[in-house]
Amino acid sequence: MAAQRKHLVRDFNHYITCYVCKGYLIKPTTVTECLHTFCKRCIVQHFDDSNVCPKCGIQVHETNPLEMLRLDNTLEEIIFKLVPGLREKEQQQEIEFWRKTKSRENGGDDSPRAKRARMDDEDEEDGDHDHHRSDPQIAICLDCLRNSSQSAENIVKSEFLPNLEKTILFQFPLQGLMKKFIRCSTRVTVGTIKKFLSLKLKLPTSYELDVLCNGEIMGKDHTMEFIYMTRWRLRGESSYPMVLQYRPRIDFG
Repeated sequence: MAAQRKHLVRDFNHYITCYVCKGYLIKPTTVTECLHTFCKRCIVQHFDDSNVCPKCGIQVHETNPLEMLRLDNTLEEIIFKLVPGLREKEQQQEIEFWRKTKSRENGGDDSPRAKRARMDDEDEEDGDHDHHRSDPQIAICLDCLRNSSQSAENIVKSEFLPNLEKTILFQFPLQGLMKKFIRCSTRVTVGTIKKFLSLKLKLPTSYELDVLCNGEIMGKDHTMEFIYMTRWRLRGESSYPMVLQYRPRIDFG
């Protein structure tokens, strides 16, 4: 049995350190335009003075580069597992920072009003309650795909002649959305878009929707960011917003 090969943390430093501050990535945040990752604080401060990536120099956004940032929670967990004590150290520093900050803001006041203000601040800091409004946003055009092959076929047995099969054609007169342009979080999945369309179009429960980008059917777990990066932008589509098409099909299950 071959001996297990051991790796030192420094072997991975190239992947888990920030290009700006040279320290371990804290709240790693990725620039979606070029996929380079930095500490959240480092990249936000950098974008105060510039709209280009500090590592590759690509223009991230003409006016608001902060829209093209996304936290990488998976990478954060990996770094905390690789570097012993880093999580505890950061948590303690964060607690001390907010304790000092709130103490200065409230003047050491422990009155009910001050307590209420602190509770409000904590609610605002909790990102789980903002319904992804703080996420990077993306504009999408949802266009109805109409063609002559929108009918579906089903083979059924005749009630009177069990051995006779007949084909029944179904067609649903699908109308497009009155307002086909939406703006949503880049974390929204195709499955959520399907639910949105089904509600807006009032589709029968027997109907399913296919969502396509450049003629390719997208999986229900694909996020809008993934589709933009791998199907829209990388295939030479430079127009904005990103166009997704949808078409109905019948689910006979």
